[in-house]
Amino acid sequence: MDSISHLVRLARAQAVLDKRCLLAGATVMDIPARGEGDAAFHVLIDGSCTVELPDRRVELRPGDVVLLPRDTPHRVRTTGSGPVQGVSETPGDAFSTVRSRTGQGVIDLFCGHYSFGPGAGAMLFRSLPHPLHVSFAESGEVDEIVRMLGAIMRQEARNDGPGTAAVLSALCNALLAMVLRKSGGRLDGTVLWTAARDERIRAVIDEVLRDPGADWPIARLTRVAAMARATFIRHFTRDTGMTVGAFLTHVRLMTAAELLVDTDRTISAVAAEVGYRSESAFGRAFRLATGSTPARFRRNLERTG
Repeated sequence: MDSISHLVRLARAQAVLDKRCLLAGATVMDIPARGEGDAAFHVLIDGSCTVELPDRRVELRPGDVVLLPRDTPHRVRTTGSGPVQGVSETPGDAFSTVRSRTGQGVIDLFCGHYSFGPGAGAMLFRSLPHPLHVSFAESGEVDEIVRMLGAIMRQEARNDGPGTAAVLSALCNALLAMVLRKSGGRLDGTVLWTAARDERIRAVIDEVLRDPGADWPIARLTRVAAMARATFIRHFTRDTGMTVGAFLTHVRLMTAAELLVDTDRTISAVAAEVGYRSESAFGRAFRLATGSTPARFRRNLERTG
């Protein structure tokens, strides 16, 4: 399995499309935070708008996606003519339709969220830039993919009947994979570790994800990358935004969270499988990453499962 598919499977994120927004003129739409375990996203199909966060603004153009891994309250603003207006919302079977109170909608924006658990999903989303702004309208090939995705989403939005929620959820889950593999290095200075541009660094990421519990000293990683030690360390940090040690820990703990969910292996066995020589060292690292001991993490999941 390739690394992006592997990460999406580990994360167990469930996509929900909440709203289709058809906005006109100068419109403001406030979106509250959903809470821990959710990450909001917006997909712009037509027009232009701005997503305003407490500390920055993100300008969206057709083919742009913005993902908020640490969900925060934010505002969507359009800058058309006329006085600033609010929106009205009409509930539907699968999602709500939001329109400006006056005017014919020219901005077509799909808004939703990813829900994920406290383990691997939370760790993956926490490792992503906030906000994560990706543009798919940079080449003819990618632009065609976005047009096709937008056409299907619009068609399902018009139907809004049996199966619509399931189809839109599947499309948005596919969109997450597309975002994770899209290099963000040219967008707002973002470094996205799941989409390292250097093929040699990607080879290292793929190898570690295939066998996170193996012994991965720097010497072995440099052989995979076919790079000198100092060059590898510099390029890895530049392309991923994290140190080699932080990356290894991150992947190992994501895998451990899945093992704690999916298997009845002992904590000691899980620790050994993901590369920890002692259960106590594993417990400290897991608690630092999740705020919970491995045993408590498993018990909490069993109670809520």
